[in-house]
Amino acid sequence: MNATTKFAGFTLGLAAVFGIALATGAALGPEPADTPAHDTHATGPATGSGTEEPPGGLLVTSGGYTLSLDTPQTAAAPNTRLRFRILDQQGAPVTRYVRSHDKDLHLIVVRRDMSAFQHVHPVLDGKGTWSVPLDLTRAGDYRVFADFTPDGGENLTLGADLRVAGAYDPRPLPVAARTATVNGYTVSLDGAITPGRSAQVTLSVSKDGKPVTDLQPYLGAYGHLVALRAADLAYLHVHPEGHPGDGVTPAGPGITFAMTAPSAGDYRLFLDFQHEGVVRTAEFTVSVPSGDAQTAEQAEHGANTGHGH
Repeated sequence: MNATTKFAGFTLGLAAVFGIALATGAALGPEPADTPAHDTHATGPATGSGTEEPPGGLLVTSGGYTLSLDTPQTAAAPNTRLRFRILDQQGAPVTRYVRSHDKDLHLIVVRRDMSAFQHVHPVLDGKGTWSVPLDLTRAGDYRVFADFTPDGGENLTLGADLRVAGAYDPRPLPVAARTATVNGYTVSLDGAITPGRSAQVTLSVSKDGKPVTDLQPYLGAYGHLVALRAADLAYLHVHPEGHPGDGVTPAGPGITFAMTAPSAGDYRLFLDFQHEGVVRTAEFTVSVPSGDAQTAEQAEHGANTGHGH
């Protein structure tokens, strides 16, 4: 979520119903702090050779820092305050952070079946404890992702489990679809990603059938995209190319992202965007085939359309 992030570990691509393919990604080096061009955010080195670290969010401790929840188990309630700390190698709470996209730390909280999602921004006290109210009405196991850059360090996404007591009725993953609707808005996804290569995907916002061309900046961008791999909740947070006020990037309807991906499988995408003063979240399920499956699908498509070689 900041311009000093490195694109590594877990990178996303889209296929199946979108005609989008994903595969193992390669790491991108950190960008200069003032670079607005494209702010792509992921954590952890690239996967693929079997020797690199896992994608972001899978580890509670990484890079010398630990995510410590004060209460890793709680009762289901609509307004539950979560408190946590980021500890350094000496076990001391971190109190200084590098601000990115208007915040020192971004917190993602998602139920394990991905039927509940929250992107919130905790408050830090003088002793290094973060706190934020959460809607934990629905019981179940949750994953908490802390996305931050410690002062003098590199961007990290750490993950920890939060158990919410009560009757738990897990829901199946929604089927893959090209569009998502939320509060009268329709978001469509288009693009093609080549396995192992950075490519562009565009999410376009419309309302009542008309393109939205006056999206409002939210945390310094026109859109924030979080993707989670269904099998293990590996985490990717990506920001769009360009930024508001650069004289080039339009305020919709399309928000373009550069992304790659780590593996075949099902993914869940969450796009935050702001319009008319309200932040909304559009949710997608993406089914990602293997590279071989993509090649076969492309060949079949070429034969059916008469454009095969």
